Amino acid sequence: MNHSDHVHSVAHHASAAASSPVAASWRRCLTVHGLSPEEARAPQRLSEREFRAAREASGHLIEEAQGELDRLFSTVGRAGCCLLLTDSNGVALERRGAAGDDKDFRGLGLWSGTVWSEASVGTNGIGTAIADERPVVIQRDQHFLSCNTGLICSTAPIRDHCGRVAAAIDISTCREDAGEMAMLLMSQAIRDAAARIEANLFRRAFNGARILLVPAEGKSSPALLAIDRDDLVLGATRAARLRLNLDDRRIAAGVPAADVLDEVPAGQGEDLFDAERAALRRVLSRSSGNVSQAADTLGISRATLYRKMKKLSIN
Repeated sequence: MNHSDHVHSVAHHASAAASSPVAASWRRCLTVHGLSPEEARAPQRLSEREFRAAREASGHLIEEAQGELDRLFSTVGRAGCCLLLTDSNGVALERRGAAGDDKDFRGLGLWSGTVWSEASVGTNGIGTAIADERPVVIQRDQHFLSCNTGLICSTAPIRDHCGRVAAAIDISTCREDAGEMAMLLMSQAIRDAAARIEANLFRRAFNGARILLVPAEGKSSPALLAIDRDDLVLGATRAARLRLNLDDRRIAAGVPAADVLDEVPAGQGEDLFDAERAALRRVLSRSSGNVSQAADTLGISRATLYRKMKKLSIN
């Protein structure tokens, strides 16, 4: 049975699609996107104007990802691999590849300005990672199109500061000697790079806020909270949202970080006494314990400050 027949056979069995992400993707390609595996189909390519518009719309993403792309390519570039950074539509915005491999990758469509969504070229690392919202490795004959079965692709989605898939980072190779162990290592490297880019985007979105790392066992994505000066949560990455049961509604309502982190029992530690005591301790700390300087900062007399310190049990 050739590849095209195998895809049709598997995709038409609902049970296979229910148990296998690859089979589910094949089924989408046939029934939703109207593709055929035997098509010699190249990725859609944007016009220069469309490509410029796509890059402008993702300017912050490109800026925050440049360092990670360069760092990753310095490690895998000599192994005959190509790196792509795409937006949420699968448009390749940035590319890294060795000059000696350019002809092969350009022929396959692994080039800036091409569209690697499932609707464009069927099951592939980029399109399927975006559709499934999870990291994937698509090995040669797991691709939908027969013309792409020479590729191995490892891709991880990148989420924005609200937890939505905003991009993907992919490493692909068409080398016949690419081993399974090497691809597993590359897959981990891709996931790590995606996590760092996601963290960069989150910090950029909440520049000036306090960023807190939330313990999240077994999570490769960063579990981060952005907190304002009043200890209210401004934002959370998807990993933090899942870990702390946060959503846009709770965040918009202004939930205290201490509450979601279970740092104090509900109803305790949040009254005016504790708030005033904490604020006063911060001022004294910043003045290195100099009461006169702290009093000047607060705009009160030393005697008033001493009375407040006694009242609040601050030595």
